[in-house]
Amino acid sequence: MNFASDNVVGASAPILEAIVRHNGGAMPAYGADPLTLGLTPRFRALFQHEDLAVFPVATGTAANALALAVMVPPFGLCLCHEEAHVMEDECGAPEFYTHGAKLHGLPGTGGKIAPDTLDGFLSGLTRHVKQMPPRALTLSQLTESGQVYTVEEIAALCRIAHGHGLTVHMDGARFANALSALGCSPAEMTWRAGIDILSFGASKNGALAAEAILVFRQDLADTLEYRRKRAGHILSKGRFLAAQLEAYLADDHWLANAAHANRMAARLAEGLGRIPGVRLAWPVQGNELFPILPDGLDEALRRGGALYYDWTSRSLPAGEAVRAGEGEEVLDLLRRGREGGDQADHRLARAHRL
Repeated sequence: MNFASDNVVGASAPILEAIVRHNGGAMPAYGADPLTLGLTPRFRALFQHEDLAVFPVATGTAANALALAVMVPPFGLCLCHEEAHVMEDECGAPEFYTHGAKLHGLPGTGGKIAPDTLDGFLSGLTRHVKQMPPRALTLSQLTESGQVYTVEEIAALCRIAHGHGLTVHMDGARFANALSALGCSPAEMTWRAGIDILSFGASKNGALAAEAILVFRQDLADTLEYRRKRAGHILSKGRFLAAQLEAYLADDHWLANAAHANRMAARLAEGLGRIPGVRLAWPVQGNELFPILPDGLDEALRRGGALYYDWTSRSLPAGEAVRAGEGEEVLDLLRRGREGGDQADHRLARAHRL
C-alpha cells in the first residue's frame, strides 16, 4: 500500500493512448504543431475567457516558478502560506527564476491564509526602499493540508491583494480535486474570483508529465514565452505535451479522475474513523488524508508495508494537538480514474482493514 504521493502510480490509459496515437508522422516542432495550437481555444472555452494565454510545461515546479517570475521583480516579495509547496518543496526554484525575489510565509490553519492575516501583514509593512515591496500572493488549491479555498475565500484574498497592488497566482497542482469538491466552474474558481495566473496541474491526476501555465492578463503573458524558452520548457516535440492535455480534458476525463480520487479519500476516511484512537487532523475535502495515529498502529502499518509521510503539525486547528504516543501522518490517496472497479476497492479494503 503506497500512499506516499499522487505521483507514484502511472499515467491513465486515455493519456497513454493519446501519446501513442499522435506519435506517427511528422508535425512541426517547438509548439507549432496543430495539437499545441489547439490547446488555446480549448482552454479558453473551458475557462470562458477569450484572452486566456496557455503555456504548456512538463512540471509543476516549472509552472509555479515561471508564473511567479512574471509577477515578482528581483527586489519584490511573494506571499504564500508558510507550508506552501513553492516555499518548502521546490528547492528555491521560484527565487531562482525571479532572480532573487523572496518568498514570505504566512501562518494559517489547514494550510489556508485567512483574509485578516493577509490584510494585517500588508497593512503593517513600511514603505521604504529598505523593505522588499510585496508584489504577488500565491495560493495552493488544494492546500498542503488537503483543504479547499472556497470561491468566496479566494475572492476575498484577491480583493485584498489587488487593493495593495499585488497580483495573485494559484498553484493548482490538485486543481481538479478542488474543483470537484466545490462543484463550481473553472472560471468561478479562478479569474472571476480575481486569480491572475493559474498553474494548471495534470500530472497528479493522470497525466504522464504535463502542466499548463494559464494567464488571464495579457500584460503578464507578454514575456512568458521567452522565459519558458530560457528555462528549457519549450519541448522540441511539444505535441506530446499537448497530446496529454488534450486527452486529459477530453470527455471530462480530468474531472472523472478527480471525483473518483475524492470519493476514495472520503471512503478511506470513513473507515479510519471507525478505528479506536484514530482521528483526522483536518476534514477530508479532496484526495489527501491526515490521520493522527496511535504509535502502535503506525508501527504496525509500517511493518505491514504501508508507505506514507510524517507531516508537520504547524497548521492544526485551534485546540488540536498531537499528543504523547501519537504520530501525525499524511496519506496522499492515490486513486486515478483508471483505478476504478475491483482494483480500487481491493486497495481500499486493505487500507480499511488495517
